[in-house]
Amino acid sequence: MPNPHDDPAALKALQDDIYRERVLRARAMTEQQRLADAFELTNFVFENMLAGAMWQKEITDRDEGWKEVRRRLDRLSRVHDAGRFTTQPPAAA
Repeated sequence: MPNPHDDPAALKALQDDIYRERVLRARAMTEQQRLADAFELTNFVFENMLAGAMWQKEITDRDEGWKEVRRRLDRLSRVHDAGRFTTQPPAAA
């Protein structure tokens, strides 16, 4: 099989196939399966946040790591609540 990265059209076709497969798989899931996947993904993200905070702060104590994650999330909440952070792009002028 040739390398799809050598041909932009083949790479695009491969990306489309992967996307289509993911969409079809998601559509076939029950609501309970989707919720379970959401929790699994959330737990994975929190563990990555913990690992990143511990690495940046050069700590090994998980409790201290979780305190740092909480501090960072609280900071994001304060910035969001103050209106200085948004997930929406700026309106076109």
